[in-house]
Amino acid sequence: MNAAKAYFESSQSILAKLGEAELNAVEEAAELCAERIAKGGLVFLFGNGHSRMMCEEMTPRQGCFVGFVALVELALSNHANIIGSNGLRPPLHLEKYEGYAEEILKSYKFGPNDAFIIISTSGIRPVIVEMAMGAQKRGLPVIAVVSREHCENSKANHSSGKKLIDVADIVLDNHAPPGDCVLELEGLEWRTGPVSTLTGGMLINMLRCGVAERLLQKGQKPVMLPSHQFVGDTPAEDQLEAFYEAYRKSLRHLYE
Repeated sequence: MNAAKAYFESSQSILAKLGEAELNAVEEAAELCAERIAKGGLVFLFGNGHSRMMCEEMTPRQGCFVGFVALVELALSNHANIIGSNGLRPPLHLEKYEGYAEEILKSYKFGPNDAFIIISTSGIRPVIVEMAMGAQKRGLPVIAVVSREHCENSKANHSSGKKLIDVADIVLDNHAPPGDCVLELEGLEWRTGPVSTLTGGMLINMLRCGVAERLLQKGQKPVMLPSHQFVGDTPAEDQLEAFYEAYRKSLRHLYE
């Protein structure tokens, strides 16, 4: 079979399974997020390395709305150069360093209605586990987006012996296999064709849509970011300014 087609079909199969198996967990997470946002809280998204992309898939992005905050630490996710300055080695080392997540959290004054979504396919890096533990210590619920199979079959890296699935209130399984990749090719000893971006993005967007629906049911209309395709006409320009202003106001309690 053609490799591209094999990857496509494998990914389709995993997405179909995810759409059925995770629906109840997504609905539970959506209700939690909507309840928090409706009370003036914020839902933070944190992920290091490639998982940072899932934070930005939620916001800022067309179809996003005020209430979600991408907590992206550049030192842990800016590694496109691979070697040299801002390369891959430093972030891979830093994510193993205990104490770093707490320093990030100490920069904010979280409110009683805030919550966290923490994304990590492996779910074992110290910075990820510590971020979840730090959020819970502050009384904030944690939603994990993780490969349950990968996490369960990996050795804990944090000194507590805990993994992300051990310190999350709700777990959304992205159904990526251990190692993330699904395609074996003759002549290659390592698999290719990672799927966590596809499945993680699907979970993020299922959650986004569920939260929007529940906010409307609670009588709160989300303040949307309009598509930049339409910016240039008056309604879209006005909506963009409304989004910026509502987002600015939503962050107020973090710095008071």
